[in-house]
Amino acid sequence: MIPLTFLEGGNYAGVFIMVIAIIIFGALFVSFIATLFVKIIYELKDGRKFSKKQFIQTMVICLLICGLISGYICGGGL
Repeated sequence: MIPLTFLEGGNYAGVFIMVIAIIIFGALFVSFIATLFVKIIYELKDGRKFSKKQFIQTMVICLLICGLISGYICGGGL
């Protein structure tokens, strides 16, 4: 039996898109929660303000880390 890739098995394009969307939305959710956690810790010290630019930068860094982790896991490195 010849092993097939995911898209060669038939009409699984919809399933493939759903899996990718779930991974992206999961990464967005985890990044948002991590960014809120960082914001709370940052603002507790000396009454500093967490700007919108810092929020976006922290969110992007968390998304990049989530992408590296999911790429390592889904890529077969683990």
